[in-house]
Amino acid sequence: PHCWRCKQPIIFRATEQWFISMEENDLRKKALEEIDRVEWIPKWGRERIYGMIANRPDWCISRQRCWGVPITVFYCEKCGQLIQSEEIFEKVVSLFNEHGADCWFDMPPEKFLPDGTKCPECGGESFVKETDILDVWFDSGVSFAAVLENRPELRFPAHMYLEGSDQHRGWFHSSLLASVGTRNCAPYEKVLTHGFVVDGEGYKMSKSLGNVIYPDEVIKKYGAEILRLWVSAEDYRDDIRISTEILKRLAEAYRRIRNTCRFLLGNLYDFDPEEDMVPYAGLQQLDKWALLRYQEVLKVVRKAYDNYEFHKVFHGIHNFCVVDMSSFYLDILKDRLYVFPFDSIGRRSAQTVIFEILVGLVKMIAPILSFTAEEVWEYVPDFEGKRESVHLESFPEERPEWIDEELKNWGETLDIIRGEVTKALEEARKNKVIGHSLDAYVKLTLPENWQSMFEGREEDLRSIFIVSKVSLCSDDDMPADARNSEVPGLRVYVEKAPGAKCERCWVWSETVGEDSEHPTVCLRCREVLKRIGA
Repeated sequence: PHCWRCKQPIIFRATEQWFISMEENDLRKKALEEIDRVEWIPKWGRERIYGMIANRPDWCISRQRCWGVPITVFYCEKCGQLIQSEEIFEKVVSLFNEHGADCWFDMPPEKFLPDGTKCPECGGESFVKETDILDVWFDSGVSFAAVLENRPELRFPAHMYLEGSDQHRGWFHSSLLASVGTRNCAPYEKVLTHGFVVDGEGYKMSKSLGNVIYPDEVIKKYGAEILRLWVSAEDYRDDIRISTEILKRLAEAYRRIRNTCRFLLGNLYDFDPEEDMVPYAGLQQLDKWALLRYQEVLKVVRKAYDNYEFHKVFHGIHNFCVVDMSSFYLDILKDRLYVFPFDSIGRRSAQTVIFEILVGLVKMIAPILSFTAEEVWEYVPDFEGKRESVHLESFPEERPEWIDEELKNWGETLDIIRGEVTKALEEARKNKVIGHSLDAYVKLTLPENWQSMFEGREEDLRSIFIVSKVSLCSDDDMPADARNSEVPGLRVYVEKAPGAKCERCWVWSETVGEDSEHPTVCLRCREVLKRIGA
């Protein structure tokens, strides 16, 4: 064999060493039993360390170095007999506490030995200290005793040990043996293992390759929030990639989450939770669906936090903000928030829901986007029980009364219909029938089993599709060239909306011009203008 560093031949020399037996006192058996009592995250960690403990030899704990933690035993200078006792160990501990461990190397043997100490074999009275030191893995392996058992605010065993995957052979391993051997239990309840940070191509970072990304540089350029978001967005169970491109994508994801919070906050400027909240029973159907969707996301995020799957936290929150909120629900709400009377039930219903969602969303992002959550929390409308800081709040509680299977089915059905309507609108735009979705009049035929869900809800559908008019028609009333979908019985037809465009809400309506005082707005907007004295 050759040295891996200098490539020179290696000479093996047999020397006396200190060992911890794996079979004495059933250390191996007890350690394997404790492995099965520990929660290993990810689960393959259990198999990895179990195999190592099951097949390892006795543990050589001595090293021949001139520095380190000493092995505090003595030898008779005359016959070489090992000298050790509880009394000697207690005196060594006392001197270490008073002078530090270096006193072992500075003080003569007689300082550590009780008066009158004699060799039990030959009666000799002259002794020498052991010159070997402890393996550094033994040092780290007893950290539970040095830290957990010496600090009253901590407890033993630890809730979790957290390190890289190489520590199954290192710290996790030595800690388990040291604790089982002295405390008859593992020093931890859970062990979480993470991969290593690599570059965007999956290569190990190296100064010579020039692919190192330093955290302080990331913070200077993007801020600490982006660095934390990167940590949470990656699946740490494998090696974790980082690159300028990855950070740019995360900065964009952060912007989307932040903009969602800004929109929610901006539309609560005149909302008082104590006065303006609408009871659940009084909410509009779409608003109830939004609360249902929030509850589904909350359940996913809570479970992900509990299981240390932080990438699922990020993806759950990001998709909720981008897909469910910005691209769908909040886009639909603009009509109610901007056009309806400020104190109308429709607008207050929308504000009630975005308030509930905002409070929950800020609490969900707080462990990761700490500064952003605190910044948003400062502007959340005051409500009874609101704490000074979001970080003093409890995680949002699930609200089972907001979970409704019929409502979920309604939402899933609506998503299918909306998808077909969107395709038809795009086709009509391409064919120059309309320019904007609000130019459209949508005619629908629905499968028989869907009709009861949406019967009499044409105005709701108009708002949801962001068009000017919706009619539910029978097959006989639909134009022959109506668009057929993959769902039997679902057909869509788009034509130019009748009437004129209201300059206030931009909806095309046949009522525009009916009021001579407000000839450019629809009757809906006319009523609002009259209320505000315009």
